[in-house]
Parts: sequence; C-alpha cells; structure tokens
Amino acid sequence: MGLPQAEREEFLAQPHIGALAVGAGPDRGPLVVPIWYGYQPAGSLWVVTPVDSVKSRLIEAAGRFSLLAEQSSPRVRYVSVEGPVTESREATDDEHLAIARRYLGDGAAAYVEMAAGFGVQLLVRMQPQHWYSADLGPN
Repeated sequence: MGLPQAEREEFLAQPHIGALAVGAGPDRGPLVVPIWYGYQPAGSLWVVTPVDSVKSRLIEAAGRFSLLAEQSSPRVRYVSVEGPVTESREATDDEHLAIARRYLGDGAAAYVEMAAGFGVQLLVRMQPQHWYSADLGPN
C-alpha cells in the first residue's frame, strides 16, 4: 500500500498540482490551497508564493507546512510530506520562471510577466520530515 522511498520521491518530483496545508490558528482548521511546487529526490521541496499572501503569513507563523501530491489515473496514488521551513526569501526571477516552466512549458514567460502584478514573490523551502504515501491501484 505505502510506496517505497525511491518511488515516493520519484512521484513527488513529477509536476503534480500540490495541495499545501498550514495551520491557521487554534480555533480553525488548516488553510489548504492548490500550489505549484518543485522537488528533487533527497532534497528539499520549494514553493513560490506572493509575500503578502495569507499562506505566506501562516507559513511564517507556523514555521512548517504539509504538501499533498496525488493522481487518480492511471491508478490512484498519493504522497504527502510535512516538515519545517528551512529557507524563506524573495524569489529570483529565474526561480519564479523555473517553477512556472515546470507546469506551463513555453507559456512560462508570459505567466511570470502577468504574475509580476501580484507583487514580490517569496521562495519557501521545506525539508520533508514525515512522509505518507499510498498506491491504491490493483497489484
């Protein structure tokens, strides 16, 4: 049911849309939002988000977050990671372009130009400490 380490890292390295979750306070459930992410096996996971976004403020306050990547075809699989923030700083233009290119290919430059209107972008790195995964397809 759970994926071996190499398979879960390979799965997470694919360009799935992530669901980022971060604590939103003692009287609320977590904030959960879709997000693009980057990951290299055995490395850290990173996201780029507007510096003044709710998720940025909550990540800064919590110092950690979770991310879920999933697929439903050709078989249901998921990988979820949770861990501490290891870096948080203004994203470079090249980093913003790299994450956009991962998901949009040739349309990345136009997206980054449009996203400049969102303000300063923050790069946040997280070191996965806790992993949960499953392959729910037939054996």
